[in-house]
Amino acid sequence: MGGKILIDRLINLLKWPTAVYMLFSLPAYIQSLAYFQFTKLPYVALIGGFFLFFISRSMMDSSVKANMEIIAHEMTHAFFAFITFHKVKGIRIEGDNSGGEMAFEGEGNWLIIIAPYFFPLFGMVYLIAFSIYTSFAPSNLILNGVLGYFIGYHLDTVGSQIHEKQTDLPKVSYKFCAMFLPSANLWAVGSMLAFNSRGWEGIGIYMKLINYLNAKNLDYVFSLFGSVF
Repeated sequence: MGGKILIDRLINLLKWPTAVYMLFSLPAYIQSLAYFQFTKLPYVALIGGFFLFFISRSMMDSSVKANMEIIAHEMTHAFFAFITFHKVKGIRIEGDNSGGEMAFEGEGNWLIIIAPYFFPLFGMVYLIAFSIYTSFAPSNLILNGVLGYFIGYHLDTVGSQIHEKQTDLPKVSYKFCAMFLPSANLWAVGSMLAFNSRGWEGIGIYMKLINYLNAKNLDYVFSLFGSVF
């Protein structure tokens, strides 16, 4: 019990420093999109899968779509509760698909609350699944297309969940959401794009790129202040 409380306190202590870092990193995440070679076949297949999701979404029954979004939402809450050492008591979905609830032991932390609004749980499960299936996953155009489908699913799900009636967002504050979520979602999408190119190694290279761009942008800001003063 004591360890769980300590983890929650540490995560909660890092809340605003994380928000400031993500806000500072936003230009780097935007700039990083220019480094992906979208004209190469793996990315062409990924973009095809991305648009295939939105085509299939238009043909999907609205109640099925809502039910899938709620399940993904609550499972993401549960996943982050689990990895921060909270026992998940259960997940309940309303019969009319109006929402759901995940119950867990302990106080919790902001990461559990905000996780469904940036973390592509199904997409990450897919990455793990097909990297186990084949070490040559990034060169398989069909698997690239399926990954694009999951990116489309993630962006659509996040977009549909961020609205004024959402009860999770005020719990962490709208200011925090505005500072954290744009970069967090670009990180999620950028990581999947990087995986599409170089597998798990690509994600490591992508994070090094973000650090490089952050340092470059910081140098630029300092040079502006130096020219003024």
